[in-house]
Order: sequence, then C-alpha cells, then structure tokens
Amino acid sequence: MPFSALGIIDHLRKALAEEGYKSPTPIQAEAIPVILDGNDLLACAQTGTGKTAAFALPVLQLLYQSHIHGEKRKIRCLVLTPTRELAIQIGESFTAYGRHAGLASTVIFGGVNQNPQTERLVRGVDILVATPGRLLDLIGQGHLHLRDIEYFVLDEADRMLDMGFIHDIKKVLKALPKKRQSLFFSATMPPEILKLAAAILHNPKEIMVTPVSSTVEIINQHILFVDRENKNGLLAHLLRERDIESALVFTRTKHGADKVAKFLARHDISAEAIHGNKSQNARQRALGNFKTRETRVLVATDIAARGIDIDELEYVINVDLPNIPETYVHRIGRTGRAGNRGTAFSFCNAEEKEYLRDIEKLIAKKIPIIGDHPFPMVNFEVEEPTPAVTKKGNAGHQEPKPKQPQTQKPADPAAKRPGRKRRFFGKQG
Repeated sequence: MPFSALGIIDHLRKALAEEGYKSPTPIQAEAIPVILDGNDLLACAQTGTGKTAAFALPVLQLLYQSHIHGEKRKIRCLVLTPTRELAIQIGESFTAYGRHAGLASTVIFGGVNQNPQTERLVRGVDILVATPGRLLDLIGQGHLHLRDIEYFVLDEADRMLDMGFIHDIKKVLKALPKKRQSLFFSATMPPEILKLAAAILHNPKEIMVTPVSSTVEIINQHILFVDRENKNGLLAHLLRERDIESALVFTRTKHGADKVAKFLARHDISAEAIHGNKSQNARQRALGNFKTRETRVLVATDIAARGIDIDELEYVINVDLPNIPETYVHRIGRTGRAGNRGTAFSFCNAEEKEYLRDIEKLIAKKIPIIGDHPFPMVNFEVEEPTPAVTKKGNAGHQEPKPKQPQTQKPADPAAKRPGRKRRFFGKQG
C-alpha cells in the first residue's frame, strides 16, 4: 500500500520519498486515517513500529491544510515525551517529514540553557515537542502558553509514568484547551495507563499493533549462560570474536552500566555509558558518538535507552537479563528495523534463570543457547544474599542482587494470558 492510499498530500509524500520510505508500517496504515478523520486515538505500539510518523504525518497535514498564511505562528500542536533524546528525535522527524509544508517546529528540554529555546519560541512555531519539566518551567515564566493547542500527543505514556511524570502531565492537561484532538501512544497498557488515557481522550479509536509478546522474527536471539563475575569478560570476547562493529549493551543498573563501559575501555574497546545520572549534554554527546560510530559500544539502562532510535543497529547485547519480560522485547526491538538484520545476545547467570523462563513464556519460544564460549557457567545455584548487599549503607562495591521477578510482574492481564485479547475502554475503532 502506498502512502497516497492513506490520503497523504503531495508535500509530505515528496519528503517521505526523499527519506526513502515507500510504504506505511502497520501502525501508520491504521493510525493515519483515524487521525485525519479528527478522532482521538489510543494506540498500543512499541518502539520500532514507526509510531512517530504515525502521528507526525497526519498532524503535519492537518496543520498545513488549516494554516493561514501571513498570520503570526502560534503553537497549535504539542507533543509531550519523557526524555531529551526522544524529544530531539521526534523533532527531527517533524522537520524531515514537513520540509516542504512550510510549517515551523522546535524542541524544548531541560538540562541546557533555555535562552536559545525561548528565542525560537518568540519567532513563532506551529509544533512544539517538549519534555514535561522544561515545558512547565517556561509556562511558569510566561514564555509560552497552550491556549491555542489543537493537537496534543502524549508519547511513551508508560515510560512517563515509570519516570514519575504523572503530576507534571496533570498540570499540562489543566493548561490545555478542552476542545482538542488528543493522541495517546504507549508500548504497554496496564490499568494505570488506561486510567490516564481515560482522563485525556474523548471517545477514542483504539489500535494495538505488534503486541509486546511478539518479537520481530528477523532478529536472531541467543542465550549464553555465564557466571555474574565473568559477564564483562564474555562481553569483550563476544565483541572481538564476532567482529561486532557497533552494539547497544543493556545493564540493569546505572552503576553496572558505568562498570561495563570502564571495563571495555580498559580493554581497548571504545564505550560510553548512558543513564539517568549522566547530564543531558553527556547523554546526547554519547548518543551522537554512537550514531557516528566514534564510539563502538553504548552501554545503557532501560529508561535512558528508550529514546534511542537507530535504523541500522544490528546488535543488542543484554549483559543483565531484565526481570520484567516485556522489557526484553523492548530491548531487542532496537535492532532488526526497517528490514535490516538484527541479532540479540543475552547473558544469563543462575539468578536470572527464572527471568529467562518468564521471557520465553512471553515470547512463546525457546531462545537458542550458545554453549561454546570461554566463560561457561560454573555456579549453577542461586547465591544467598550477603549482608554487604542487603544492609542499607553497607553495599560497598558489589552489585545489588536483582529483585525476584514475582514482585515485579506487570499488572497487565494480557501479558499474563498471551492468547487473551487485551481490553481497552470504550468502543472498538
């Protein structure tokens, strides 16, 4: 199906052709007509499905068709997103897709000097992509208002809640006009997300694309059993033996990400860590270096990596298995995009075997095991926690023990029952 079949105008199709996009993804094919028809939208779509274009293209078209030339630009669309990295990427998408439409957009986020951002707002923009904190700061200072918003997009809603932005979101909602078109995107739909969606949307159409339990078939997945203390050594071996030019590596903790990056650097493998304790500038610099291949390995925690979108990323390596199975699907979904090859290696120690069972249950398949490597697992029993890692204030330099998975199960009935249809609220679109 070509984009023309969805009613996309020539200006946008020309930009899409220049970007190399020939046909819409499933989320785009379903969402674009719904949005162009003026409906609110509740969409469950994970990273890598093309959801940014799913809302950017119809919003650009609607703004273009109602734009009054010669009138001072005012903020008519607000896209709210949790991280600076994701905000920048969404802003780049609006710029790329709308390059022939004559619309102006900008991105605002915290951690940097606000003056260039406020100066851009003074010149006038049609589309504003923002993180919650900086948006509320600039509203409080009188640099902008949201009275003219016609289109409101809440992206990565589940990550917003994970990062504690619920109160900021409520403040933003109070500043928005009641008459607007709202678009709500989330990778998962637990009850708290549905409750938030109900407060934002009016009679929404509902779309669910690529359920979290279905991993991209093109991704080659592998498990390597290894003791915890040998994981870094195995990682270095894997990078060298497989001649991996570029890899996104996941750890469970910020401290773990720093340790892995420093270990690789000591072994002449260029690596940088990206996580919530890093400054915004440091995170963006590390991401930029990784995209340009100046840095071979980017080591990330889940929250920091949510905004990473790299089309040609071939390798994802899980040094630590996540204790929430859906997170595994999100992680490996960073590779194998746009028809490219993708490979995911995951390390598993004795304590993580239960996490592996949960992951394989969710994706409904056994992950192939690579047993031929120099660091085979020796300790098959789960070690009992020691006071050094359980007593507060006496953790030393040891890694904290991962929490047992049963205490971290997502409150998502559809995830627990893969064959059962997920229920949203309201009528089906």
